[in-house]
Amino acid sequence: GKAGVRVVYYALVLYYTLVDPATPQRYKAVIMGALGYLILPADILADFLPVVGLVDDWGALLAAVAYVMTAITPENKEKARAKLQAWFPNYQNSDLGDLA
Repeated sequence: GKAGVRVVYYALVLYYTLVDPATPQRYKAVIMGALGYLILPADILADFLPVVGLVDDWGALLAAVAYVMTAITPENKEKARAKLQAWFPNYQNSDLGDLA
């Protein structure tokens, strides 16, 4: 659904910000922590309870995005939207929230 697309979009924005050579190291560490949290085995239990797992992951992404906002470039967001389009061809920009 829309919430899932938004989580994937925020994760992609963080990923493209992480691999951007212009992103400061202190931000990269925060991004790695947030993205790592999404795939951490300890998080699996929460993911079996879909609403709890999504809110949990969403909170980690939101905190990271808020912290690194100044390092997120329009190019990072455009790359994320392009990848999202490949994975979710029917998504709408309105599904992406404030970071779009």
